[in-house]
Amino acid sequence: MRDLPSLQALIQQLRHIPYVASKQVYRVALYLLTAPEERSVKLLDAITQARQAVTPCELCGNWAERAVRCTVCSDPKRDESLLCVVEQWPDLYAIERLGEYRGRYHVLGGVLSPLEGVGPDQLRIAGLVSRLAIEPVREVIFAINPTPEGEATMGYIRTKMPSSGIVFSRLASGMPTGSHLAYLDRTTIHRALAGRQLL
Repeated sequence: MRDLPSLQALIQQLRHIPYVASKQVYRVALYLLTAPEERSVKLLDAITQARQAVTPCELCGNWAERAVRCTVCSDPKRDESLLCVVEQWPDLYAIERLGEYRGRYHVLGGVLSPLEGVGPDQLRIAGLVSRLAIEPVREVIFAINPTPEGEATMGYIRTKMPSSGIVFSRLASGMPTGSHLAYLDRTTIHRALAGRQLL
């Protein structure tokens, strides 16, 4: 590999992609090197355009394209009284795929992880508290992955929330401990959402 510094640099950059397994990095690199040039150019263009056009929604943190607010926050048919709190966009997308939840969302941007330097200031917790002070929310649904970090995050957020007037619930325990929403099947997510529990 030392005689192929450009390939080595490509593989090194691909290793930074969190969802690509280490064994797959070489296959992705091979694809990028052997794909028709037109396809490679289209891929690079798509990445560049997406980075320029897609930004976080100012209200919830969901992705919005060439807009200040995302399509969920802009939809007047959404139930303003329901607010689902998720870690990241893939979790929001997993719930949206069901087509059954008609409330709104708040994307935290991760979970508390002191060992990795992620504290409350690195997440959208303050924005969530601000929303609850001005929006007519009657129920906050925590759709946060049931990991130790997720549990700690829910506990911390709960201490910052108003003490009256809002019901706080979480997804049902049908979600296996340590699992991630983005990788669960639709039936499991449906049951977890329908059987959410009060906190």
